[in-house]
Amino acid sequence: MFETHDIVGTTGVAIIIVTYFLLQIGKISSETLTFSLLNAGGSALILYSLSYNWNMASVLIESFWILISLIGLFRVLKKRTRI
Repeated sequence: MFETHDIVGTTGVAIIIVTYFLLQIGKISSETLTFSLLNAGGSALILYSLSYNWNMASVLIESFWILISLIGLFRVLKKRTRI
């Protein structure tokens, strides 16, 4: 029924949706390590699934989502080292 890459990609989608929901209800801050890691990880899982079912637009959005999440991650880490 579902192949492994479909389950992996769907897990990535769930991670991103839950992370965004937690942000919106104030349970997580966008300036935390957890937020950036969850976004990057979720997108990486989606990219994995896209390697089996290629879609250029989706690959682009997930690649930029990872890039932006990594920028947030580095900002959090940089902020922590200054304190």
